[in-house]
Amino acid sequence: MKNIFRGYQGKILFLAVLGGIYFLVPWVKIHVNQAFFILSNVDVEMVRGYILSFGIWAPVVSFVLMMFQSVAAPLPAFIITFANAGLFGWVYGAILSWSSAMAGAVLCFYIARYLGRDTVVKFTSVKALKSVDDFFEHYGKYAILIARLLPFVSFDIVSYAAGLTAMGFWPFFIATGVGQLPATIVYSYIGGMLTGSVRTMVFGLLMLFALSALLVLLKNVWKDKKLKEGNKFVEEI
Repeated sequence: MKNIFRGYQGKILFLAVLGGIYFLVPWVKIHVNQAFFILSNVDVEMVRGYILSFGIWAPVVSFVLMMFQSVAAPLPAFIITFANAGLFGWVYGAILSWSSAMAGAVLCFYIARYLGRDTVVKFTSVKALKSVDDFFEHYGKYAILIARLLPFVSFDIVSYAAGLTAMGFWPFFIATGVGQLPATIVYSYIGGMLTGSVRTMVFGLLMLFALSALLVLLKNVWKDKKLKEGNKFVEEI
């Protein structure tokens, strides 16, 4: 029985069950489509209103929404982080955003590991996954950090790519947790101050922060590459 669930037939059955739930349960289909529409608009106020409409279940809905955007890459996670900060305060919002993003990253990792590349491509795209593959092959640990720091780089695709490699779960989990923490704190703190009059200015500051972080990381990558080339040259001699 265990071999059946791990094999090709088990994967087909798993996907069939998910598809059946989506197409045969109207409530699920309506909310999935609604969540996708709201996140794809990249509108903080819209996301806030959607989460708030669930009343006392708002934190649970936010948690599920973050996991949903992880699977449906490349929907933006930072929009939910901003909304959480505005609804729950930046401290509790950061905790909620960090923990739900971790759950989403783990989900992507195991989807890729269990269902394989063909299924992952359906959730992402061939081009996006290939570009991450190439970068991840050489700079995996940096890819995780960069993806979480930059709002316009899909961290979720990196999580999928990690699941397709031989990387162990715990190295991935630890690197993910450490890598996403600074950005989650910064985005949550700023998200708590977002209003219509300062949104443009704040977004500019975020871009500046992200660019600075990227330059520092790329500098480290370049140093590592030069060090590897130097070691290879010594070995050849």
